[in-house]
Amino acid sequence: MPTLRLALSQVNPSVGDLAGNADLVRSWTRQAADAGAQLVLFPEMMLTGYPVEDLVFRRSFVAASRAALERLAADLAADGLGEVPVVVGYLDADGPPQVSGDAEPGHGARNAAALLHRGTVAARYFKHHLPNYGVFDEDRYFIPGDTLTVVRIAGVDVALTICEDLWQAGGPFAAAREAGVGLVVNINGSPYELNKDDIRLPLVRRRAAEANATIAYVNMIGGQDELVFEGDSMIVSADGELLTRAPQFVEHLLVHDVDLPAATEPPATGTAAGLRVVRGTVDGVPPAPSGPAAAGGLIEPVADEAEVWQALVLGLRDYVNKNRFPSVVLGLSGGIDSAVVAALAVDALGGDRVVGVSLPSQHSSEHSREDAADLAKRTGLDYRVEPIQPMVDAFLANLSLSGVAVENLQARVRGVILMALSNQEGHLVLTTGNKSELAVGYSTLYGDSVGGFNPIKDVWKTLVWRLAKWRNADAARRGETPPIPENSIGKPPSAELSPGQLDSDSLPDYDVLDPILIGYVDGDLGRDGLVESGHDPAVVDKVLRLVDTAEYKRRQSAPGAKISMKAFGRDRRLPITNRWREKG
Repeated sequence: MPTLRLALSQVNPSVGDLAGNADLVRSWTRQAADAGAQLVLFPEMMLTGYPVEDLVFRRSFVAASRAALERLAADLAADGLGEVPVVVGYLDADGPPQVSGDAEPGHGARNAAALLHRGTVAARYFKHHLPNYGVFDEDRYFIPGDTLTVVRIAGVDVALTICEDLWQAGGPFAAAREAGVGLVVNINGSPYELNKDDIRLPLVRRRAAEANATIAYVNMIGGQDELVFEGDSMIVSADGELLTRAPQFVEHLLVHDVDLPAATEPPATGTAAGLRVVRGTVDGVPPAPSGPAAAGGLIEPVADEAEVWQALVLGLRDYVNKNRFPSVVLGLSGGIDSAVVAALAVDALGGDRVVGVSLPSQHSSEHSREDAADLAKRTGLDYRVEPIQPMVDAFLANLSLSGVAVENLQARVRGVILMALSNQEGHLVLTTGNKSELAVGYSTLYGDSVGGFNPIKDVWKTLVWRLAKWRNADAARRGETPPIPENSIGKPPSAELSPGQLDSDSLPDYDVLDPILIGYVDGDLGRDGLVESGHDPAVVDKVLRLVDTAEYKRRQSAPGAKISMKAFGRDRRLPITNRWREKG
């Protein structure tokens, strides 16, 4: 059996940075070639970044992607890397955008993969299965391919596929079996969700069995607006054995030797499983180096809290850095949410790029002020104190306000101060509301909701506590100072906008609230389903009413990293003006 040395390049592209992404391909291909790789793989839409959304409709962007691909092929050859086949994702088109008046049926933008060799585009493949659920809108943007591309490399028939092709039965993987390929390459832009890595491996095994071929699965890493890509690249044999697996949330070159069946029949076109099969051959691939076989190793999955923490750190870091913010600023209340956000920010950026501002009012407790100062000392962030009571009093001297209006005024004064610091010093404002609060509208518009990014937007309150405890325990395990004060973790949550106020005055305990919200928001359960699950009907009715009437607030909330199966925003799209209510 021939042996192919594969190099799976788990890298972090940026949307729109065609030149920078091409440079990544060149530098990582050099590393792969130095390791003796005979086939180098890069993620879905590597050249353009992913997802590009409505940039697909801009003909200048499509033309730039196509030109960048041709230039990359030539540059690889000029770098002395032309003999190494490289698979890279990019944006292509074989007709006008589907939204234009001159659109042609069956033609348009394509989510594409190209095999580059000897300075040219030796083969192309257009994604067949287009996802149109959750965060994906690919039916809006792309035309599906109807061809399976098979390239003979070093005596092995290799089929090219892209992301969703793996997630659905039939199509390219069924065609690959009929075509007798030995290896299926699957390049991905697969966003992170908690425990998705547990789903992915069984899925790859099913497709390996369907194709009767080894699968090389490569996924990008990095943050792109709300999405986080965690890598988790792997190679699985035709009989389902996990041969090698990359770590999550870091760039990584996974190099591994794979024994594959030799192609026996002459290359020929035809049809398989309803797809046209187009075949080609790449000649002159360097032989695998002599000596020990390359082994990529197996990375064991980490605990849920560790996985989520890494995802949130990566999402925040890339949002700040890719959008070129020098630093971030947030309000430090002494509570658990702002403490977790501050710890995430310091882990992502370093304490010298994080400004934490204590904004006490007359209702702020002494222990909360002390807890905010303690967190700043533990993390090394830039700590400031800006009392808000004089500004609140100035408003009240000119406005007749009472009750909730006064509570909201305090939150809005804090928002004004944070935005003023942002304008003056260039910081990105981080907001600190968790998913439970966003769900029930427990936030002040233009107050505590103000900000450009929310690191815990998709984190339920009960998970916030778990993350805090895990982060402190992880620090202690490594002999470091735990970043989050125990007082912030242990005390009852409160907005501290009125005397003696607690969250439990307005909301059920979070241990009761979160399971209802998870069922309603993530699981799309109606009232009857929630009651049948054992929840108190009166509590369910109250919670659903709060969720339904807060849609207008959520529509105005800052973006934040997605870590669940259904995040607010791209995943969950409900009308603001909506009279449908679950009947109680």
